[in-house]
Amino acid sequence: MIEQLTVLLQNEKGRLSQLCRDLADADINMHDLFVADTSDFGIVRIFCDTPKRAAAVLEEHGYRARVVDVLAVRVPNVPGGLATLLESIEGAGCNIEYGYCFSRGGETAIDVLKVADPAIEGTLSEAGFDIVKAEEVYELDE
Repeated sequence: MIEQLTVLLQNEKGRLSQLCRDLADADINMHDLFVADTSDFGIVRIFCDTPKRAAAVLEEHGYRARVVDVLAVRVPNVPGGLATLLESIEGAGCNIEYGYCFSRGGETAIDVLKVADPAIEGTLSEAGFDIVKAEEVYELDE
């Protein structure tokens, strides 16, 4: 499992740029940022160099922030790569709360999943899936 910073953000002009500025002013480096939004708020998911410190900094600035453990898995960057992973998780009886994927143009994609049972990481590893370790989070540029 790896640590992801999750921030609930009001969907208002300038809020995302202010969040990024607050992290930058605290000398926190973001490596990846993903936003899911509704008309009222957004959920910002960030991989950064110091997620616990970042959460504390943002809380001091009035944000609702927390660190969440997520599963990151490298899969072949081909049609069906994600489907194979999801079918394996489903077959093990584990629920996926949310997920997102990204690729940096290499032969693999990174699938990030919030799962109900962290033990699925061992099950997937035993099945031959390439689990991204915490120390690799900032080396995802392949």
